[in-house]
Amino acid sequence: MPAKIKVANPNRCIGCYSCMLACSRTNADSVSLIDSAIDVRTSGGIESGIGIIVCRSCIDPPCARACPTGALTPRNGGGVVLDKDLCDSCKVCADACLPRAIHFDRAAMPVICIHCGVCAKFCSHDVLEIVKTEVL
Repeated sequence: MPAKIKVANPNRCIGCYSCMLACSRTNADSVSLIDSAIDVRTSGGIESGIGIIVCRSCIDPPCARACPTGALTPRNGGGVVLDKDLCDSCKVCADACLPRAIHFDRAAMPVICIHCGVCAKFCSHDVLEIVKTEVL
């Protein structure tokens, strides 16, 4: 059954980056924040706000509609699937993404959330959760 990541308790985030490191280690076989599909950002230090940016699993994803090569296709239940062979790294998808959840790795390829839930599993503060979505 399809699922999506939800930021359930954003105020509990301490900015430890465990979710980002788990994502990159699992999905990109690296331990690098740039390879993570989830993004934890601070707005100026330890006492300031922390923002968690995740793919919202859009049912009609603007990023897929904007992709000129067809590299992004809508995923059953919301979100998209990336075909790296079709991607030309034009970055139009990132511009179309409303929550700004698409960024690019060192090879200029988009990092797209697959909603596997590993980030939620490694979040020790219950900030993230994986929720089931309905099949369309």
